[in-house]
Amino acid sequence: MAKKVNIITLGCSKNLVDSENLLGSLKARGMEVMHESNDAADYVIINTCGFIGDAKEESIDTILRYAQAKKEGRFEKLFVTGCLSQRYATHLKDEIHEVDGFYGTEDIPAILNDLGFDPKKDLIADRFLTTPSHYAYLKISEGCDRKCSFCAIPLIRGKHKSRSMESLVSEAEYLVSQGVKELILIAQDLNWYGKDLYKEQKLADLLEKLSDVKGVEWIRLHYAYPASFPVKVLDVMRERDIICNYLDIPLQHISDTVLKSMKRSINGHDTRKLVEEMRRSVPGVALRTTMLVGYPGETDDDFRELLQFVKESRFERLGVFTYSAEEGTSSFDLPDDVPEELKQERMEELLAVQQQISLELNEAKLGKVFKVIIDGIEGDIMTGRTEYDSPEVDNEVIIRDTSLKQGAFYDIKVVSASEFDLFGEKV
Repeated sequence: MAKKVNIITLGCSKNLVDSENLLGSLKARGMEVMHESNDAADYVIINTCGFIGDAKEESIDTILRYAQAKKEGRFEKLFVTGCLSQRYATHLKDEIHEVDGFYGTEDIPAILNDLGFDPKKDLIADRFLTTPSHYAYLKISEGCDRKCSFCAIPLIRGKHKSRSMESLVSEAEYLVSQGVKELILIAQDLNWYGKDLYKEQKLADLLEKLSDVKGVEWIRLHYAYPASFPVKVLDVMRERDIICNYLDIPLQHISDTVLKSMKRSINGHDTRKLVEEMRRSVPGVALRTTMLVGYPGETDDDFRELLQFVKESRFERLGVFTYSAEEGTSSFDLPDDVPEELKQERMEELLAVQQQISLELNEAKLGKVFKVIIDGIEGDIMTGRTEYDSPEVDNEVIIRDTSLKQGAFYDIKVVSASEFDLFGEKV
């Protein structure tokens, strides 16, 4: 009988794509594959996250939990891969002996080898999708060339490496053949796409090629970097209806002092100008961003400036993280001089402001009709999203009509709203 393998994915959607590629490689070699299943398996592979303190803690807790399950004889072998394993493999090996192998972020061949397969054997290994069949993440590059002082991603994932346009178009065509209607473009830094392969930023050109793929109905952009943003992308977004009026662009802060120390390669004035340009060039664009509070040296004045910037900018979506010192980054040697309690207070104050903004923006949608894709059913309701919402992280549209089909688009009229959800009915 075929051996069963269960992969547990922690962290971001980029990790999820890595898990899907590994699942595809194992399935092509005859294994029975599962993703985050509660069913019995012979092998468990944990794909870890090591981005910030909370993520590292979750990864370690998960490894320990499965190590105990292995000790109890619930499966044969336990493997750990991903970002945490890339950074701390030596330490983890010394501390957690139940794990049969630790691997880095690009070690699929080594995992295949240790599972008894020939990694050089030429097999067609299609990605094994774990998302609902109507949307999928498309990773267009790996690594990052930026030198943000607080970020360990370049240490973990290495320098920026773009995939060729041809390979991305080919993968998009494959995904469409599997029923995918929405492509969510992801990378550590979308705007740097093409700099290594084509010697210039090519995100706008890639968008044009992907939007020509028959069967794609929505293309969504995640993780653009504010410095050196290719404004031609905004023209393509405006001109091509298939590209959602949505952009995830982590700004992190607005204070010149903090941005300079963060090594973000952009100041507060240019950040404001960029936000204005995005709203002017793409009317109605939904901007999702994240802010980092409690960075070393962040004063009350710095935080108040950030708070005012958020009030003025009225971002459609906003997440907030508190600073945690990461080994190997340039900020690690700075005094972590903002007390943990104050970090939490600042995060909560910023989120409270954003919650009110979100409520007001959602209430402004009352009575309006939006194109909505249906993600699934929960009890007696269907959940979906507008083009202004990404799965897992943004608003849902809740509809009390279980006759709607998952993966289909409907015109939905908004009849009520809360801070984080819209409630609608089919037109």
